[in-house]
Amino acid sequence: MMKRSFMATVWKEDDWYVAQALEVDVASQGETVDGALSNLREALELYFTPPVDAASWQLHSIEVEIAVS
Repeated sequence: MMKRSFMATVWKEDDWYVAQALEVDVASQGETVDGALSNLREALELYFTPPVDAASWQLHSIEVEIAVS
């Protein structure tokens, strides 16, 4: 495990504060500035958590018909 610092912007939208990391596309919200930053910290931790047992994944290609107008 290692620690890394991120810069974040925080602004108010209606009744919520939104916090967004500037270095990666991760954002969260909270009822207070501290709550939004705490939720952003948790979102960043989840964003950088490696997938569980990636060796067991199977990659598949699927085709989908899409109407063209």
